Amino acid sequence: MKKEEKKRNGIPARTRRGILAACMVFFFSLQIFQGKMLWRESTGESPGKVLSGKVPAEENERTQIMETTQQKEPVSDAQTSQEKETREQEREQLLTRLYARSAALVDADSGRVLLGKEEHVMRPMASTTKIMTCILALEYLREHPDQTIEVSDQAASQPKVHLGMQKGEVFYIKDLLYSLMLESHNDSAVAVAEGIAGSVEEFAKEMNAKAAEIGCKNTHFITPNGLDAEDEGGVHSTTAEDLAKIMRYCIMTSGEKETFLEVTRTKEYQFQDADRKRTFSCHNHNAFLDMMDGALSGKTGFTAEAGYCYVGSLRRDERTFIVALLACGWPDNKGYKWKDTRRLMEYGLEHYHYREVYRNTVPDKLLVVDAFDPEIPYQTSEKISLRVKNSEKSKKILLREEEEIRMEIKTVKCKKAPVKKGEKAGTVSYYLADEKIAENVVVTERAVEKRTWEKCMKIVMAKFLTLESLVWYVKYV
Repeated sequence: MKKEEKKRNGIPARTRRGILAACMVFFFSLQIFQGKMLWRESTGESPGKVLSGKVPAEENERTQIMETTQQKEPVSDAQTSQEKETREQEREQLLTRLYARSAALVDADSGRVLLGKEEHVMRPMASTTKIMTCILALEYLREHPDQTIEVSDQAASQPKVHLGMQKGEVFYIKDLLYSLMLESHNDSAVAVAEGIAGSVEEFAKEMNAKAAEIGCKNTHFITPNGLDAEDEGGVHSTTAEDLAKIMRYCIMTSGEKETFLEVTRTKEYQFQDADRKRTFSCHNHNAFLDMMDGALSGKTGFTAEAGYCYVGSLRRDERTFIVALLACGWPDNKGYKWKDTRRLMEYGLEHYHYREVYRNTVPDKLLVVDAFDPEIPYQTSEKISLRVKNSEKSKKILLREEEEIRMEIKTVKCKKAPVKKGEKAGTVSYYLADEKIAENVVVTERAVEKRTWEKCMKIVMAKFLTLESLVWYVKYV
């Protein structure tokens, strides 16, 4: 009778209990995996479509837009509009008074054109070309510091202004750079080009490649000295904006920027040919260096086609400005370039000042679905904090008083686990008008594991295999 009681439908009681236990493990594992057990009770929320991990792409992005700089005092719209109109008139009047046909005032730190007059128009640039020749030579000398060159027929035959070198003479390239930049000698430019690249044509290829690398879009080099020339690619020319970009590279970006400044700021320089047969003296003709406090570097130029040209830089109160001028008068108007340079530099110094554009920003939290937390195993999703990467770093930009920076935060609302710590979840972009001037990445603060069946089973098994459950099993099973 006892045996019969332990059997039901031919299944032993022990087997029935095992099946029941397995079913319970499966049931509770499924409940945990689906996040149904205790979830609604603990949060009062329904899992819904977000917790299922199904989020339409068009709904999975959020954008916050705000101003990062504010006017010092509140002003009326009418007053703001009137001040803006007055400043625009002042800018237009300044541009009208410039002698140069093309001009650009540039912030050397950001590369932004602060003020421009036909700055995108290509024009011949004369000896301002030599700043590119000089920086390429300096970068070459980094690996070949004592490189010499033997003067060719082509170099010796260059027109004035020239050093007067003779065919067969040997010079150190580093000495010829002072001849190139202080006296603007055309023969020195050709000798340097041939010494580095083997020929003027090959050196021109290097010049154009470097211009493209810098970001010049409307520049075509043919000669290393800037003499008027034309080939199948067009006329030897650039734009005021591109010329400023090249100067910016020379004084701000190149690994040889300090040497470039040292050469171009030298007042007097003497050197000899390699055989010490002749001695040469060079005097710096960049009058701008003594014209304004903080004058940093520059290069003049003139040809019949280009007219007077100039590119120069100034640094004051941690602000660095670059002015580029093309076609700034013809004889007898040699002084026009200095007047234009001063006007533009003074305008920059008066109206542009650094302001902090980064602000402490805490993006909205990110919802992670299909998540697994051993401490809260029934919860299928969780919200984690985000942070702006490198937000602790200062970011300043030269701005006019009325200019405002717009900050745009774009982050995703939801991600599927697994999520790594530091994983990208969005961006914080900074705009001046419609131009993006900076961007930071938004990342996750911590990692989140992915919910799997195996992890849920482990949780259930851990619950069942407690000391009490083992005692019960031994006693009754």
